[in-house]
Formats: sequence, structure tokens, C-alpha cells
Amino acid sequence: MSVWPAWEVREGERATRWLHVRLAFGDGARIDALATVCEGWVCVEDVRARPALALEDLPLFADWIEGPLARACGAEAEPDPGDGAEPGAHRERPARPREPAEHGLVARAYRAAQERGADPVLAVMDETGYSRRGALRLIGRTRDAGLLPSRHARR
Repeated sequence: MSVWPAWEVREGERATRWLHVRLAFGDGARIDALATVCEGWVCVEDVRARPALALEDLPLFADWIEGPLARACGAEAEPDPGDGAEPGAHRERPARPREPAEHGLVARAYRAAQERGADPVLAVMDETGYSRRGALRLIGRTRDAGLLPSRHARR
């Protein structure tokens, strides 16, 4: 992760700093953000990610940038007293059902939505808690496991 200053505005003793933040991952994914820091408060002004972040990933993003932003501003992030984690430490998501048990869950939700005339991808998203992209991957793996017909099969 890299953090570098964008600009700073001073009003008397008070200073507001804008910082560029970039997280680059080994698989080519990247998150760029613009954060403001003023009087001990951090505000994320803009976030751009490739591929897009799911809503449930935003708290993880905050955890990833907390420590490096604090260090860039000359302070140390304070740990959350309730979780015992180090500042900026990666916090794991709660466990979700994993293969092959999740294949049955995905197949049931997908077929039930089809029978109701609803969007099967949204049904899988609701059932599993995954983002649209995650749900599509699960549906693909369930097809590969033979529990759903091919996308190209005629109905």
C-alpha cells in the first residue's frame, strides 16, 4: 500500500490534508482512494476499485488503510478496544458456507427463483450474502458440479 500527499489547506492552527491512497494486489486488482485528515478525523472522499468493491468489502478497506493513514499523518491508529486487534490489522469476514454444501444451497435458490419468475442471481445473492460477482462465481461452480444446467442449454 502506498500513501502520498495530494494537498494541504491551513486555516490558522487548523490544517486539512488530502492524501492519495493506493492498494495494489498480486492478482492485478487495485483500489485508489482520496482521504482527508483533519483534527484526528479521517474521511474517505472517493474510492475507485478494479474490480469493483462489494458493499461488504468497505469495512475491510477501512481496516486496511487505517494504520498507514495514521502513520502518514504522524500518529498511530488506536485499536478498537472491543476486538483486541492491532491497528490496521486485517479482520476476517465471518465464515460462509463452502463447497460442496454451498452448491446445493445455490442450486435450490437458483431454481426456486426461476420457478417464481424472479432473478436467480439476486436470489443466490440474498441466500449466500455474496456480492453479484461472488454469486455469479458460485453459480458457475455449481454448474461445473453438475447441479445446474449449462447457461447455453435450452429451456
